[in-house]
Amino acid sequence: MAAPERNGRSPRPQKKFYHKRKFCRFCSDTTIKIDYKDPMLLRDFITERGKIMPRRITGNCSKHQRELTLAIKRARSIAILPFVVTEG
Repeated sequence: MAAPERNGRSPRPQKKFYHKRKFCRFCSDTTIKIDYKDPMLLRDFITERGKIMPRRITGNCSKHQRELTLAIKRARSIAILPFVVTEG
């Protein structure tokens, strides 16, 4: 059954949304190594507030996301990365 008409007009056709496929940066380029001593690489995977970005946002595979999380936590514990960013 067709959708009901609004004000005597036919319903608008639905637009199809195509999104770019996310890929794991570490699987595609094997020269990049996840290391807790590399803060510039790790900063790409934390937010401005200091939270670790999830897989669905970054596109990492589960194996590399676990390694990345462990590296970020290690870097935080030895004060290479901050736990939280203070405002003001």
